[in-house]
Amino acid sequence: MKNIDEISKGNLDVELEKSEIYEINNLTNSLDRVMASLKLAINKVGVRKEEIFHDVIKAKEEAEEKYEILLKKIDGWIWEINDKGICTKCSSKITGTLGYTPKQIIGKEIFRFLPLQDANKLKDIIHVISQQKTDTANKLDLHWMYQNNSRPVWVRSFCIPIIDSIGTFQGLRCFSRDATEYQVAEIKIEELENKLSDAYKQLHEVLQHQPKGNTLIEPVFSPPTEQEFDYMILFDEDAKIIDCTNDIQKRLGFTKEEMLTLTFADIVYLESYQDIKVSLDEIKKQGSTQIKSIHKKKDGSSLFVSEHITYLKDRNAFICMVKQDTM
Repeated sequence: MKNIDEISKGNLDVELEKSEIYEINNLTNSLDRVMASLKLAINKVGVRKEEIFHDVIKAKEEAEEKYEILLKKIDGWIWEINDKGICTKCSSKITGTLGYTPKQIIGKEIFRFLPLQDANKLKDIIHVISQQKTDTANKLDLHWMYQNNSRPVWVRSFCIPIIDSIGTFQGLRCFSRDATEYQVAEIKIEELENKLSDAYKQLHEVLQHQPKGNTLIEPVFSPPTEQEFDYMILFDEDAKIIDCTNDIQKRLGFTKEEMLTLTFADIVYLESYQDIKVSLDEIKKQGSTQIKSIHKKKDGSSLFVSEHITYLKDRNAFICMVKQDTM
């Protein structure tokens, strides 16, 4: 082993001692042949072996330095576990998120840093991934325990299975980051979708109880007066906006000229163009409708509104009178 260490430092003149063990003698002979080949190659090239080993070591050090700089810059941490769930690598960025140092993580089961439910979830995921035997990336959302007060931190991870040359699962290589803000946003979106779903159900119930008349022109609801709305949008049966009130920029941020390049679907959150088209066909039959909705501002933020949409049969167009609302 000492001789091999000397060889790795560039000393090709060491003498390898023979051993009574057959396998070790084979290894010794192989190393002798390797060193002879290296000496021959160095002589043919005409460079000193010190230069070759110096360049190799320098390149290795530069690569390691760039890797460490990358780990410090990324907003998250890198970690690896083997097939038993033992952490084998961990970058220092974990300290800022969870309070642990890499030394506190490496060599330990990763499951001990998760609440029981999430630990069992990760075990199941590892089992499934190990059976797939592919290097496809997987997204994992798990709670991790913070060191000082053991509060759970929502962490989002992207993991790639480590598969050896014969297809055996060796573990996971993962990139993780604090995803608490994402979780809060996703919960709000889910709550909003539930509220909208309830609003649509209520609207459907109201429409079902409306009297069926012969005329399709009369609105189902009484239109609001001018003082009851904040802005109006006029659009055709293809949902293309053809007119709007001049002060719409105060509410949505779009100028009137910009609005005339959009469709009604462009400013309505959570509904596709096809959803809008289906709604318009229904409004044609009913004459008018009134619903809760969300309009999209130019900066991407949301505006909760009440819409009163009336079909103008003589113009084959729709007028939407909008009032800002609160959910």
